[in-house]
Amino acid sequence: MTKKHYSAVVFDLDGTLLNTLTDLHASVNIALDHYGMPPRTMDEVRTFLGNGYLYLIAHCVPYNTPDEKVAEVLEYFEKYYYSHSMDTTCPYEGIPEVVETLAKDGYKLAIVSNKGMAAVKELAEHFFKNTIKVAIGESSDVRRKPAPDAALLGMRLLGVSKEESLYVGDSEVDIATAKNAGIDCLSVSWGFRTREHLEKNGAVDIIDKPSEIVDFLK
Repeated sequence: MTKKHYSAVVFDLDGTLLNTLTDLHASVNIALDHYGMPPRTMDEVRTFLGNGYLYLIAHCVPYNTPDEKVAEVLEYFEKYYYSHSMDTTCPYEGIPEVVETLAKDGYKLAIVSNKGMAAVKELAEHFFKNTIKVAIGESSDVRRKPAPDAALLGMRLLGVSKEESLYVGDSEVDIATAKNAGIDCLSVSWGFRTREHLEKNGAVDIIDKPSEIVDFLK
């Protein structure tokens, strides 16, 4: 990718800024157990993350579970997870310093996630209150990623163009989202997908530690 002068960074949340896997895994299994369904391993849950809550639950419940029951499990999961989304969740090592540096250097920052809107707002407020002012999650008004809607809304709220924006994410969903939104993508290997998986899904630029975000933007 030809280096450009970016003025904004649009971040994915889960697997990019925050390690949310343990809380998500626990919440999924609490919901499954409530309905007498077998648990899922952490690796299984990891592979289903990135496409929103419905996708996650639909792939975690047993095969051929009726849609009505999937909806019940989803509702239970959402309520439980919202109350436990910060039990163990924390930023990846180095992320707070990187976000602080970018904000101090004048970059406009946003979060765009397929996580539910309420949880996204709460996590952004808790972990990035003074640095990231725009946080967008899944809602009925905005199509979930990889549709470009959330990324485009984030850029609009930041007041920046596609050419000024860099998207940073950890999955194939993020790669597709950036492509659909017409913006450059920087993939990270510390999240829920491996470097090999990212490469197979079209990643152009991949970094292995948060500090490389700052280096990439120089």
